[in-house]
Amino acid sequence: MTDPLIDKVETVLVGAETETGDDTVFVAVHGAGQTGWYGPVSRPVGRAVETIGPVAVGAAVSDHSGLRPRLRAAAPGVSDWAVGAIDCAAWDLHGRLVGRPVADLLVPQRRTKAVPAYASWLRLDLSGPASHGTLTQVLDEGWAFTKWGLRRRPGTSVAAEARDLIKALARAASVIEEPFAVDAVGTWSPQLAAAVAILLDQPHLTWLEDPLPEHYLRVYSQLATAGVPVAVGERLRPDEDLGTLLDLARPTALTIDVVGCGGLTRAVEITAVGHEAGIPVYPHGRSLVPGIHLAAAFPDAVRAVEYRRQWEPRRQLLYAEPWIPENGRFPAPEAPGLGTQPRSTR
Repeated sequence: MTDPLIDKVETVLVGAETETGDDTVFVAVHGAGQTGWYGPVSRPVGRAVETIGPVAVGAAVSDHSGLRPRLRAAAPGVSDWAVGAIDCAAWDLHGRLVGRPVADLLVPQRRTKAVPAYASWLRLDLSGPASHGTLTQVLDEGWAFTKWGLRRRPGTSVAAEARDLIKALARAASVIEEPFAVDAVGTWSPQLAAAVAILLDQPHLTWLEDPLPEHYLRVYSQLATAGVPVAVGERLRPDEDLGTLLDLARPTALTIDVVGCGGLTRAVEITAVGHEAGIPVYPHGRSLVPGIHLAAAFPDAVRAVEYRRQWEPRRQLLYAEPWIPENGRFPAPEAPGLGTQPRSTR
C-alpha cells in the first residue's frame, strides 16, 4: 500500500473563548482526504509555518524522521516552534488515517492507563506575597507535585537577594509540607545562583528550573556540584549538544517543550537520551497534549506532564474534545490522532 502524502499545510484562526494575548492559531496538515491538527500557537509561529509549510507537500505522512530536516533545510533560521507544530500536526494526521492514538504509534504495545500531572502556577511567585489559600487549594487537587515561581527581586546586594529567596522557600515549605518545584523563569544572574547555592538547604525542593536565561554550563555544573537540583530543557536549542548539556549541567530533570524543541519526533529522541542517562523528562505545559502522548508511550522515562493551572483551562476551551485532568491525572489517549482538533475556526 502506498504511503499517503501530505498535500497541503495551512494555518487557521480559532473562534471564540480567547482573550488578548492568547495563542489563536492552529496548524492544519492535509493528506489522503483527512486533516491533522496542532495548536494553538502564536501568530508569529503561524507566520513561520506559512513560510515553510509548502516544503512539507509531497512528504510521506508517516516519514516523521524525514520531515524535520526537510523543513529546516528550507529555512535554517526558522523557529523550532514552527517545525514542531507541523511535526505534531503530521503525527495527528498519521494517527487519524490509521485510526490509532499517536501514543500507540510511538509504542504499539503500551499498557499505560493514566498519565500523572504536576500543577504549575508561575504567576503566584513565592518571592512575593504568595497566597497561602491558593497554595493549599492547588495542593488539595491531587497533583503529583506542584511548581511555583521564584523570580529574582531587586535587593540591596546579591547576598541580600539570595537570603530573601532562601526565606521565601522556607515560607513555602512551611505551608506546602511536601516536595515542590520552583521556576526562576531565567531571571537570575550567575552571581545570584552561586549565592543561593551556598545558602540552600531545602529537602522539600524537587528542582529549581531555568534559573538563568541561557544554558550557562559552567554555572549549572557548579550548582550540581553544590547539590542544587536543577531542571533544564525548555530553552533547548536545535543546534545544542544534548550530551554535553547533560554531562556538564547534570540536571535533575529535563523539562523539554515537545513542540518548542522541534516536535514530537525530536522529543522522542531527547527522551531516549535522557532515559539512558537516568534523567527523567517532565514535558513543559505549553505543549500539554503531545506531552501526554509522550508520557503515555514512555512512562518509565516521562514521569509527569506539566499542567499550567492558571492558563490551561482556558486553552482547553479551544479543543473539540478538551483534556480535563481528574485527581491530578489524565486518562491515557484512546482516540485516533493527538486530540488537538479545534472546536471552531474563523
